[in-house]
Amino acid sequence: MTPTAPSASPGSQAGPDGGGRPAAVVLDDVHKRYGDTHAVDGVSFTVARGEFFGLLGPNGAGKTTLVEIMEGQRRADSGTVTVLGAAPWPRNTALLPRLGVQTQTSAFFVRLTAREHLRTMAALYRTDHAAAERALAGVGLTEQGDTRVDDLSGGQRQRLAIASALVHDPELIFLDEPTAALDPQARRALWQVLRDLKGAGRTIVYTTHHLDEAEALCDRVAIMVDGAVVALDSPARLIAAAEPTTRLLVPAGRMTLDEARAIEGVDSVTEESGALVLETLESGRVLAAIDALAGLQGVQTRTVGLEDVYLTLTGTRLTGTQSGAPQP
Repeated sequence: MTPTAPSASPGSQAGPDGGGRPAAVVLDDVHKRYGDTHAVDGVSFTVARGEFFGLLGPNGAGKTTLVEIMEGQRRADSGTVTVLGAAPWPRNTALLPRLGVQTQTSAFFVRLTAREHLRTMAALYRTDHAAAERALAGVGLTEQGDTRVDDLSGGQRQRLAIASALVHDPELIFLDEPTAALDPQARRALWQVLRDLKGAGRTIVYTTHHLDEAEALCDRVAIMVDGAVVALDSPARLIAAAEPTTRLLVPAGRMTLDEARAIEGVDSVTEESGALVLETLESGRVLAAIDALAGLQGVQTRTVGLEDVYLTLTGTRLTGTQSGAPQP
């Protein structure tokens, strides 16, 4: 598959995928270097207001550095960065109240209750207690409002981190792997929180290692490798541009490797735990042959998804993506 070029050029208006909406973030040929390492290598794209924009890539691809540049925590070596019409660096204190930031290692007032923590955060931003209650409700933590922060579960703390980023009603929200290290049930609950943020029209810049999540939630995604953006488009368009290979998973013991390879239309056969994986561009024809040979009981069909596109572009396997992850 050929990488898809970025679909939105830097400027005051977002590209076609932004529907012509004003830009929330504009990056133009941004570079950041640490010694011989190009952490960010000529990145250019535009995020439209109201867009849910995903940043994907393996560890060390430059995602965190790029987000910190957008947030005003780091200075770019060269290029231009505009956030909500202003330069985030030097540290722009007038811009800070307009931004919400959730990091993987969010700090809490752990001896306070969740409600007290959010009221403290609201006071720092000079908003009222009602804002804290709205933030609690927005992430589904109203019932845990009187629970001390250090007694909350991991998933509840993740929700509280998002609430802390939302309590002052920011225009632009940065979410750094908000569902990292959560169990499937907690992940699923947080997906709804993220869907609600998207439905409310928030502008969100979001990093994740969960490709099913990005596929379900993001309007567009940028895939980074070695500091550069190698693909930028909507998940649907990236998937549509990929080779339409179908994977058929046949339970182990139903046929041999040689029998599977002999089926006309099968391009390759590999062994996974408990199954043979047949790759084909002619799924109907191959399924009919499997049915005649071994029956279709327990046979699973998997079409190309965003993870396949990602693996093609990066050549890496995500530690956070699992075949048993909850689906939208």
